[in-house]
Amino acid sequence: MNVGILTISDRSFRGERPDAGGPLIAQIVGDRLGWDCSLTAVVPDEFDHIRDTLMAWADADRAALILTTGGTGFAPRDVTPEATRAVIEREAPGIPEALRAASLIITKHAMLSRAVAGIRKHTLIVNLPGNPKAVRENLEVLLPVLPHAVELVRGDAGAEQGHRTV
Repeated sequence: MNVGILTISDRSFRGERPDAGGPLIAQIVGDRLGWDCSLTAVVPDEFDHIRDTLMAWADADRAALILTTGGTGFAPRDVTPEATRAVIEREAPGIPEALRAASLIITKHAMLSRAVAGIRKHTLIVNLPGNPKAVRENLEVLLPVLPHAVELVRGDAGAEQGHRTV
């Protein structure tokens, strides 16, 4: 399974701060699911950069799953949800709803997340927060459902019938 990890951060893009979220996602997904997370990029908080990268990866079928980190809050330059919505063909609202619900138990600031998730072609795209602690907490909620979700998006016949094959 190939996973794309897209970090959205002006400071990391400019080399002013190391990318902490992307490598953390790769480590957790690799260790827990055994999936290849070699497709990575860091882009600035700019709609076109985010949209174009998501489209390129999904349209070329380079990743079954794309996890983004960063740009989901209220700051004026936080445009990851808007760029993701411009790319996805079908929204998957239950994923960000579950992530926010679990995060609200930890911090009331979770209600400030504008993260979205959805499907483009055969790729599931999920927005995660930029804070490494929040990334880890969100992945704890997300990881148990990812294998089945990706099977469904990829068109696995057994998954479509509700049978787990992973």
